[in-house]
Amino acid sequence: MRVLIADDQAMVRGGLRLILEDQADITVVGEAADGAEAVSLARHLRPEVSLVDIRMPRLDGIEVTRALAAGPDPLKVVIVTTFDLDEYVYGALRAGAVGFVLKDAGPALLVEAVRAASTGDALISPSITVRLLKHLAPAKPPHVRVPLSDREIDVVRAVAKGRTNREIAADLFITVSTVKSHLSSIQTKLDLRNRVEAAAWAWEHGLVR
Repeated sequence: MRVLIADDQAMVRGGLRLILEDQADITVVGEAADGAEAVSLARHLRPEVSLVDIRMPRLDGIEVTRALAAGPDPLKVVIVTTFDLDEYVYGALRAGAVGFVLKDAGPALLVEAVRAASTGDALISPSITVRLLKHLAPAKPPHVRVPLSDREIDVVRAVAKGRTNREIAADLFITVSTVKSHLSSIQTKLDLRNRVEAAAWAWEHGLVR
């Protein structure tokens, strides 16, 4: 798996590289010291995943994400930051990021986020997932027709609670491949890019309590 690292601090880039390249299946193909360089390198190198800091010179992480996630051939971006601020998380996810990981979350979670992104999944640091999505819940659920089957509603509700595909499969007594099939159908029906947007949709439409 090919990964690009974008962070304006050389020591941070070095630390992230050591963590990632300790994994046999991950290769760091480039490093960028600012947002503009990150966009240029990512478009040239076409990594499976770009790890992008939220605060960088020239272009910030949200602008980088928006540039890379747009278009017919989008690139996958995982935001890595020390700043656990809601506006950053909202901005990054709305721009198309498929993960948001705090730098102090630990090596294991960082690697897990990269692997999840590479397979089309998404991961947000558990410390902020539910808190973040709860802010999207309306005071009174909107009266809208939900274009999903009962089983799809079960799946998207579980996703919104931060459950993994394996956990959802166990909870609903179905296979992981069936969970993935339901998620694909949900994203197609609702015109969503990933499971994070599906989770946000569930909270916004009052499907989670």
